[in-house]
Amino acid sequence: MGSNAVEGQKKRIVLVHPRGSNWFKGTKDVIAAANRMIPHGILSIAAWLEKEGYEVFVHDCLGPQASADFQTNIQEILSYKSDIVGFSATTSSFPDSANMAAAVKKAAPTTATVCGGVHCSALGPSLLRDYPAFDYIVMGEGEITLAELASGVAPAEVRGLVWRKGDEVVENGPRPAIEDLDILPFPAYEKLKGFPQGYNLPLFSYAHFPGTSMVTSRGCLFQCSYCDRSVFKKGFRYNSAEYIYRHFQYLNERFGVRHVNIYDDLFTTDEKRIVDLCDMLSKRPLDMQFNCAVRVGYAPDKLLKMLKRAGCLMVSLGVESADPDMLKKHKAGVTVEKVQETVASIQAAGLRAKGLFMMGLPGETEDSIRRTSDFVLSLGLDDMNMAKFTPFPGAPLWKTIRDEGAFEEDWAQMNCLNFVFIPKTIGSKEILDQLYNVHVKRFYTSKDWLSKFKKRIWQHRHSIWHMVKNLPDFWAAKRQFEPKKKA
Repeated sequence: MGSNAVEGQKKRIVLVHPRGSNWFKGTKDVIAAANRMIPHGILSIAAWLEKEGYEVFVHDCLGPQASADFQTNIQEILSYKSDIVGFSATTSSFPDSANMAAAVKKAAPTTATVCGGVHCSALGPSLLRDYPAFDYIVMGEGEITLAELASGVAPAEVRGLVWRKGDEVVENGPRPAIEDLDILPFPAYEKLKGFPQGYNLPLFSYAHFPGTSMVTSRGCLFQCSYCDRSVFKKGFRYNSAEYIYRHFQYLNERFGVRHVNIYDDLFTTDEKRIVDLCDMLSKRPLDMQFNCAVRVGYAPDKLLKMLKRAGCLMVSLGVESADPDMLKKHKAGVTVEKVQETVASIQAAGLRAKGLFMMGLPGETEDSIRRTSDFVLSLGLDDMNMAKFTPFPGAPLWKTIRDEGAFEEDWAQMNCLNFVFIPKTIGSKEILDQLYNVHVKRFYTSKDWLSKFKKRIWQHRHSIWHMVKNLPDFWAAKRQFEPKKKA
């Protein structure tokens, strides 16, 4: 590994969150106007590296103060004069990461380039063979792996690392999971320019401002057909209730944060930790609200009521489809009846209910899509998100996806906003797009949703003001979801 470090000085490391492709091909990327998320992974790694004594910088190419120009971002990355440049990549942002790594290598050949994230964890060695601008690929959790690499440990001794030995690509053994997540320092939020005001949560998902997001666990006990678990694998590790409370308190006191979205798939799986957390938030309130997600079967009435008292505003529930055969195939253990019961329980506890759905999975038909759309409206949800199914390399479906329909493996478009896969049972991409657009407009123009929205106008005042400030971008987004007229 090359080094720009002067003898005796701390190594300098810059961690990059690439722009990637976050919207529709051939159109202006406007997704950040509606939801600009913090880069959780690199903020956690940055905090760990700083604890270990390294000088760390974070460059968020999607940040509120970042340029959209590729070369401007490269110049800023180079200005840190770092020894290591690390990228965290999803499938859709990996091509951008590779291009940036190539530009960095051209300008500063001795700088070591590293890439990690879900895409790297799924494909590993093949990426190092195909993308020579990267010196290393990190598979799995990155905190300790990158710290060992930076410390000068021989690449052959670093678990979770893919590296080059001459012309040979070597994949080391897997990195053992960090069992006690409480040893990790809080993410390095202070390294984000414009945080927290410039990082907006999804519109109408909060009543207090500013807000941010948080992850309190790693791994999953389940394996849905479409989900890539390459980084954290199966299993369930989590921060303690005390740690989460202190994390909330830190965000509130240090940055003035008043709302947190918790992006855990299984937030309520360990009931005791949530009971303990709710007890702390109820007895020592922080003038904060939060949103979280639950899974069918893990949302007892008593717990939902405790969440409400602790400051929870909205609960999300993964549903995907209303077709029983689709659920059996892709989301075992979830049924239409259990979803109805859970949504009713969430709202009975005084919480908002948000449904998470997915269109275009293998086996999808026009009938199953219409059934799901009808079901969505029948639930009386407070909010809804419909993702476009995207096959990812580490998901169980990946091995057989080409047998299930037509798949355009264009990584830049694989962001759940484009239909890159068309099931055999759907006539064309145009049909899928039409059905999707009709569904989205149908939900957000329904009398039930509009009635809820009007009653919460004051709570939504910041979201509305944010829309006004970014009206051209939102207008462009709205046009993408207008039903296209058939020829």
